[in-house]
Formats: sequence, structure tokens, C-alpha cells
Amino acid sequence: MASSTSSRDLFDQQRQDWQRDPAAAFDAWLASQDLRRSSAEVYRVQWGRFLEWLALKRKTIMTVDTGTIAEFVASLDVKKPQRLRYLRLIERVLDHVREIELASTNPARFIAQDGEAAWRNARENEPTGFLTPNERAAIIGQLFSPLVEPSAAKRWRERRDRALVAIFLGGGLKTGDAIALTLDCVAIGSESVTIEAANPVFTRVTRLTPFAVDVLGAWLEARRLAGLPGQLVFPGSPSGRPMHKATVLRAIDALMEAARVAETRAERASPQTLRNTFAADLFERGVDTDQVGQWLGFLQPISAGRLHRAWKTWAEREATQHASAESDEA
Repeated sequence: MASSTSSRDLFDQQRQDWQRDPAAAFDAWLASQDLRRSSAEVYRVQWGRFLEWLALKRKTIMTVDTGTIAEFVASLDVKKPQRLRYLRLIERVLDHVREIELASTNPARFIAQDGEAAWRNARENEPTGFLTPNERAAIIGQLFSPLVEPSAAKRWRERRDRALVAIFLGGGLKTGDAIALTLDCVAIGSESVTIEAANPVFTRVTRLTPFAVDVLGAWLEARRLAGLPGQLVFPGSPSGRPMHKATVLRAIDALMEAARVAETRAERASPQTLRNTFAADLFERGVDTDQVGQWLGFLQPISAGRLHRAWKTWAEREATQHASAESDEA
């Protein structure tokens, strides 16, 4: 019984801390999160802005509601990814506070789950991302550069990671497609890759660009010689277990850095960026929009049309920026 009383006293004290001084209580919570100093400083600034908003709206941590949080996030003069970071921070803190309060709801979570929330509709949000032709060329060049890893034990991973990037950039696969891809869906020298679905009706075939055919073929041969078990094209370990999505992202990050693309890009290049660029290359060469949509696996033609419009908008903006830069140099 004494232990229960002590626990309740601790919660009572924490509740009073959040009610009396939410900034100081946040600092105490932040100290327990084991964050880098730079990250902690960013969170502290974000939390401070939220507290200022609450004061303006005459709300407290205990009385804040979903509408107030939604209005705050929508009011931020930042891009959508930054708005989401604010929201996730508020959600985490309120989870902690609501746990103390023994409440079951968190008003921030409802906003994060609402795909139509107003905060997502910011004019300054970045449009669909693509790689520039120079970035694409640099990456392809890196795919054919000499291998860095000296040991055979690590060299297979390097070939695997290059092939991963190649099928995103040269085949338009999604992360889930690549992780689940099996050996019976590919072949050395083939320009086609079969993407199987749980429902056979949605199984599709996509085409690979020539560079992707070569890089994937080199990996398939290396995989065979390494004697890796299992049927996955891209195993996550020598035992043949599936890759984790985080491993896929790290592989792309490493190749972007090696190609020196990461130095000039403001945004991280993701599998989706590479997939979009695969489509952009096809659009640039005049391939029919519906055909591109089929290769990408879009179920509705409107999706391919939307991506085509996003590419045209992006290409026009890039051309304008390039012309402006040349004018400034002149």
C-alpha cells in the first residue's frame, strides 16, 4: 500500500508541475528523453511557441482541445514537414500529461490522423519531389563506380544497395515492392520485373531502364555467388531475413552522399523521390501518361495525371530558377 501511495504522490506532484509551470515541466521531461543538445533546443523552441499560443487563446495544458491545437499548427509559417514535427511533439507531451491525468484521449492525435486537416493545406508546402537531370546522372554514374568495400563479406551489401537504388530510380518500385520482391520475379538481363500482389488481379509488370537492368543483373550474379539463402531479391542479412525500411533509407542516403547529390539538395532523397524521377524521365521522353501509371501500379488514371501535372509544374519552376541564375551571373 505504501508503494501505491508513493506512486500517487509522484503523479500528483507531476500534475502540479505541468499546471504551475509547463515550460519547466517540459524541460524536466525533455531531460529524460536522451536527445542530442541540438534536437532538445529545437523542441524547446517549438514548445515555447505552443505555450505562447495557449496563453493567447486562454488555454492551459489541461484544458487545451483539438480545435486549439489544429488552429495552432495551421497558423505556423513553416512547411508541412515542420508542422508535422510540431504536432508530433505536442502529441508526445500530451500523451505523457494525459497518462498522469489518467485520461484516455489525446487531442493532438486526432489531428495527426486527419488526412484532410487544414494544417496540411499550406501554400508554402513543397510540391512532389523529383531529382534534377544532373542529380539523376550523378547517381547513375555512382552506380557504376568501383566498389568501395574491400571485403567480400561487405561487398555484397554494397552491390545490393546499388541495385536497390537502381530499381527505385530505373523501375519505379515502392519500398514495400522492393522488400518483398522474390527471385522468380526477376531475371538477369530482363527489362521486366513482376510486382506480385496478394490479390492476383493487382499483380503488375514494370519495365527497367537499361542502367537498372545492368545494375540489378550484377547484383543477382553477386547474390548467387555469395550463396545467400532464401528467395528475397534483397535480403537484409546473410541469413536471408527481410530488409527493414530504415535500412533501405540508409542505403539511399549513403549513395546520395557518395554521388555528392546530398550536398546540394535541401530535401532528403527518398524511395518516393526516386520513383517520381523514374516517372519524370518517362514523361520527358513522351511516354503515354496512362502507360506510366500502369508501370507504377496506379489503380486510377487520375493518379498518373496528377503526377504528370506535378512534374510539369516542377519542371517549369526549375527552368525559371535556372534562367534567373543565368541572368544573375550575366
